[in-house]
Amino acid sequence: MRLALFDLDNTLLAGDSDFEWAQFLIEHGVLDREVYDARNRGFFEQYQAGTLDIHEFLDFQLKPLSRHPRQVLEAWHREFMRSRVLPMMTRKARDLVDSHHGDARVVVTATNRFVTAPIAREFGIEHLIATEPEEVGGEFTGRVSGVPSFREGKVTRVEAWLAERGLDWHSFKDVYFYSDSLNDLPLLSRVSQPVAVDPDETLKMHALAKGWPIISLR
Repeated sequence: MRLALFDLDNTLLAGDSDFEWAQFLIEHGVLDREVYDARNRGFFEQYQAGTLDIHEFLDFQLKPLSRHPRQVLEAWHREFMRSRVLPMMTRKARDLVDSHHGDARVVVTATNRFVTAPIAREFGIEHLIATEPEEVGGEFTGRVSGVPSFREGKVTRVEAWLAERGLDWHSFKDVYFYSDSLNDLPLLSRVSQPVAVDPDETLKMHALAKGWPIISLR
């Protein structure tokens, strides 16, 4: 049996669902453009540079979820999927996922579960490891629950996911991880089959030095 782990934003998606969700809320008047637009772009630039403070970002990202009823959020997300996410799902990305049919397949993403669960389902991927927004009574509190699935946290969360199933890294013939980002070097360095997907410059240099495959899904 093999395990296939997929980063989501700028890997399977030709774009960033985190960034696009905030932009979607801004454009629909849910978030104030003057206040949120510059901060959203600033956090995205920090992520790309590898300097993101994940807890500061999650406070920004998750607070809006706490200000609206879950039913309203779900309706917005359906429109978000139609207008923003589906156009970012390329044929090459779908084919890559399909090539791992029969393997255990998991999306491993720093983006929160509310945003990403419908995206993973659309790709037909059975499992999702994401940052977990805290819920009370089915509504979001604006806080994070547990370890964010970011940088070393991705390794921690994948190992916990495996342990819950009585598995570990050695339970699989091969473990693949597909990612575009320098932020995923901890998990890429842990698996037996790391693959750089349309990588940023830091990851590209690292992949070339290590002899890792480099592919494009664009």
